Amino acid sequence: TSVSASWTQPTVTCGATNTFSSFWVGLDGDGTPSVEQTGTEADCDNGTAAYQGWFEMFPNAPVFYNNPVAPGDAMSASVVANGGGAFTLTLTDATQNWTQTTNQTSNTAQLGSAEVIAEAPSNGTVLPLSNFGTVNFANATADNEPIGDENPDALTMVSGAGVTEATPSALTGANAFSVTWDSSGSGLGTASSTGGASPKTTPAG
Repeated sequence: TSVSASWTQPTVTCGATNTFSSFWVGLDGDGTPSVEQTGTEADCDNGTAAYQGWFEMFPNAPVFYNNPVAPGDAMSASVVANGGGAFTLTLTDATQNWTQTTNQTSNTAQLGSAEVIAEAPSNGTVLPLSNFGTVNFANATADNEPIGDENPDALTMVSGAGVTEATPSALTGANAFSVTWDSSGSGLGTASSTGGASPKTTPAG
């Protein structure tokens, strides 16, 4: 089982409020207790934009990379289940010419879903979403097939107060879509990867 996608790292517009956004691919999380994921973050810290790459074997905390990430960078990511609870998570920034590959294990992974996500991360509650404008995902695959061939679900991110935060477009070419920022939300809600905005598949195998 595998998932992969590429995207152009978006630029965030920062105000006085600290806000956060994540762009990632992953396995599990839709009705399963674990998520195996890697991607980038675009946050606003006291009015200053900050960009980083990371991986996470949820429920463990994310691990952030020190490699540079900048707006406009050509990013790509994949998560591959190797069997026996072993995973390979790869994140590449072709613009900055770096790749991070990590091999991890999970005793709880069920391989119940595959995701390509733009969302606000959480620290127990969902954080305010950064204004990232629009992010364009391309080459989105599940089990090496276009994500559109896997009967995907499109998910709109809505805050706990019912405020729409991010909206996905329709798929084009069965493997590309965009997600557009709508609002930062209230910062209230529950921590769940299904709160993200993306097509999501349940791959065979």
